[in-house]
Amino acid sequence: MIARFIAVFFSAFLIVGVAQAASKAPTAAGFWEQSDDKGVVGGWFLFAEKDGVYSGRLIKMFKKDDEPLVENCLKCAGDQKNARMLGLTIVTGMKRTGLKYKDGSILDPRDGNVYHAEMEVSPDGKQLSVRGYLLIPLLGQTQVWNRLPDDVIKPADVPKEVLAPPSAAN
Repeated sequence: MIARFIAVFFSAFLIVGVAQAASKAPTAAGFWEQSDDKGVVGGWFLFAEKDGVYSGRLIKMFKKDDEPLVENCLKCAGDQKNARMLGLTIVTGMKRTGLKYKDGSILDPRDGNVYHAEMEVSPDGKQLSVRGYLLIPLLGQTQVWNRLPDDVIKPADVPKEVLAPPSAAN
């Protein structure tokens, strides 16, 4: 009887502990700095959750010395054709399971293509691996973005959202 009580108590304690740990796991929500393979910063993104789905929009761009700053999405299709880059929703449809996000898409504003995407937040919440791919994840590329402080930009300075069209990749 006592052994059974201890087993039930331990099981309940374990379930509560796992649930609390999962609820404290870091999420993709917040500010992220995207940089290329050489460490050159391309932009800052703001990720938010709505109804269990995460999306990310471009909130600040950085000009590369050898390239002009593109202010509008000239190669985007549909409603996004010539849309303002700042505020443009680039990552859409990400569904969270723990630290991983799947079933999303990512827009490459350089060529207007939309790719399948998945992401993963590091256990310490400081890095976000973003992978865009064709057909299967094996056929893709991953960038690791770094989390920025919550006060990196004043709320009044965050560009208004420009929504991406529904994903052609899904």
